[in-house]
Amino acid sequence: MIRTEILSTAGDYVTRDRAATHGRAEDGFAAIAQVWDALDAARGDRPRSVLDVALYMAGLKLVRAATNPAHADNWVDLAGYAACGGEIATGGSE
Repeated sequence: MIRTEILSTAGDYVTRDRAATHGRAEDGFAAIAQVWDALDAARGDRPRSVLDVALYMAGLKLVRAATNPAHADNWVDLAGYAACGGEIATGGSE
């Protein structure tokens, strides 16, 4: 794809029925910010790490699953972030 195709596709994604799938962007972003604030508080002064990225992305998917529990992609992505984070945390690899 070239950049104009990418931008056109992105425009389609954010202007179609995205609100029907995920709710209003403003509401979702506010809920995600609350989850991330809670993760920040739990992390304390420890610097953010690659493991935290997996946690924060899982938090995003938790909010998405809460707004639309029937959307399977949310559950698949949530499991994927947990699996990746768990693998990194335990030193496992494929």
